[in-house]
Amino acid sequence: MDAFYASVEQRDHPELRGRPVAVGGARERGVVAAASYEARQFGVRSAMPSATALRKCPELVFVPPRFAAYKEVSRQIRAIFAEYTPLIEPVSLDEAYLDVTLNLKQMDSATQIAREIRARILAETGLTASAGISYNKFLAKLASDYRKPNGQFVVRPAQGLAFVEGLAVGQFHGVGPVTAARMNELGIFTGADLRAQTVAFLHQHFGKVGRYYFAIARGEDERPVVADRLRKSMGSETTFGQDLHEFADLLEALQPLLEDVWEYCQRSGIRGRTVTLKVKFGDFQQITRSRSGVGLVPGPEVLARICRELVEGLFPLEKGVRLLGVTLSNLSNAQEGAGRQLTLSF
Repeated sequence: MDAFYASVEQRDHPELRGRPVAVGGARERGVVAAASYEARQFGVRSAMPSATALRKCPELVFVPPRFAAYKEVSRQIRAIFAEYTPLIEPVSLDEAYLDVTLNLKQMDSATQIAREIRARILAETGLTASAGISYNKFLAKLASDYRKPNGQFVVRPAQGLAFVEGLAVGQFHGVGPVTAARMNELGIFTGADLRAQTVAFLHQHFGKVGRYYFAIARGEDERPVVADRLRKSMGSETTFGQDLHEFADLLEALQPLLEDVWEYCQRSGIRGRTVTLKVKFGDFQQITRSRSGVGLVPGPEVLARICRELVEGLFPLEKGVRLLGVTLSNLSNAQEGAGRQLTLSF
């Protein structure tokens, strides 16, 4: 989807259309969750501090996020996908991979399928989407960004290698800013530069993921589209307007995070064995504290108790807390783990 959160807000609030919009908090420590294309023209990007965004675009309009609305639109879009293929791998609320090799409408052209899905999304939600079509996930992901907004791009098998070699490594999905900078230090700036390296060289400098870099530099990606993929973790976090120092204040701030995590558990039927508390202090030092059990966390009361004990372990505090986060990991279906849920060794 194109600028998904911001586009939903502009759709639902006509007075925002054509204006630079950021979804997120306008407070001093707020962060941009999404930016409209009008805001992006000023250099405003997601994950940017709100103060920085306002300096770049003084006319920027901040809108608080409405995740319930975004989830509802996401469900509409997934329903459209499901009319074309059962092989849908969600990546986030606004992105998914679809394998349409054998599609439910028996259409011969993936390009036509993408065009029809995009038209359906626009007609039914009033929002635009972009698509990438190719013979593997890596190339489809790259192609999806190539004609944004409201466009699509095809990378055919005969074009894959040439398409990759001309791109900067920072554009590759799976190569973040830190890794891209490291590659640049090694003289690797483009896909062609990356393809010139041996597996041994890439493994030496990047570890196990080096083999993945070796493959994608050749336009190769064997990962299948996996429907109903189980998430590795689920979590929620928040940044405070002012640093917190008191135990009671931290517990109060923890409550909405616990509710977010457990709401996902209830909706999905998924439970977790490991509870992790993320803490960022006022000086930006970040730590995590985790606790795992042999059984699944059975309910919100147990989750709250574990998190309370993890918070207690932080005291006495030497400095204020800027951010708190709660994550559940080691996930599995609640029914699969039902026989072990009652035994918790923490």
